[in-house]
Amino acid sequence: GSAQEPEHVFNRRWHLKPGAMPTNPFGNKNDTVKMNPGRANPNLVKPAGPIDPEVAILSVQSTNGRPIGVLANYSLHYIGGTKRGAISADYFGYFARRLRDLLKVDRQNTAFVAMLSNGTSGDINNIDFTKRVPRLSAYEKMKIVGHDVAEGVFAAMNGIRYLDHAKLDARFRDITVKPRRPDAELTARTKKLLAGIKDPNKRSIQEIYAARIQALTRLPDEMPLPLQAFRIGDIGVAAIPNEVLVEIGLELKSKSAFKRAFIHSNAGGYFGYLPTARQFHLGGYETWIGTCWFEAETAGDVVDSILSMWQEMAL
Repeated sequence: GSAQEPEHVFNRRWHLKPGAMPTNPFGNKNDTVKMNPGRANPNLVKPAGPIDPEVAILSVQSTNGRPIGVLANYSLHYIGGTKRGAISADYFGYFARRLRDLLKVDRQNTAFVAMLSNGTSGDINNIDFTKRVPRLSAYEKMKIVGHDVAEGVFAAMNGIRYLDHAKLDARFRDITVKPRRPDAELTARTKKLLAGIKDPNKRSIQEIYAARIQALTRLPDEMPLPLQAFRIGDIGVAAIPNEVLVEIGLELKSKSAFKRAFIHSNAGGYFGYLPTARQFHLGGYETWIGTCWFEAETAGDVVDSILSMWQEMAL
């Protein structure tokens, strides 16, 4: 099934008016877009990319209609807004709890499992930067979002047609990727910054990125990036070990060999952000060396590989 929840997703990368771009951690103003530019910023021009409002739904029940589990997928970054030092399941946890309540399954002899996975949300968050809103108390916003998504899924489940069979298949593929390398100027700047660190616990953003760049240089010239693809009936599922920008997810959905498809981000490992080539060349946080590990063509290789695995399974 599928639900639409557009009111909670906003592209966080923005074009700004000329002269408004701040200096990045590398000492220049080469970026053409800014992540999280600030609420009601008078320098806002337009978002740098789209959103994906879909909540994809995979529901499983017993032959007598008892709910067994629901896996949903939504392309929204975590919400945040916890108490200091807390560890939280964020809106994913609120979603699971609310869906269980709506389905009235807590007293089942066999436990029902509700799950919400992170879609392609590397540039998507819950902040509408065009306006100011009152500050909410801890956990309040994530609860609002989690409940809204759960209620949307619950409503959509009324239209799901259950099948008594589903063809299952899976593929795994390592693709070869090339880690980015700093040029001579950035290498010299990195060494100077690292040599000047006095307190490792109190580093500037410039020093943090210097350390990230140094870590990248320790990676081999080529390395494997693990990709997974699954078939569950006429649904295609993929798993990518990056924080994937939304345009990649939209392309995969539109070109999938299956009627429905969705993508898990941050799955099977962690290898930094994955922007499209277009977003890569716009600059900004999600594309910085040290945030984005690989060269611009990597996203295209990922898309081609997943589409290929889905196509193999759809035959």
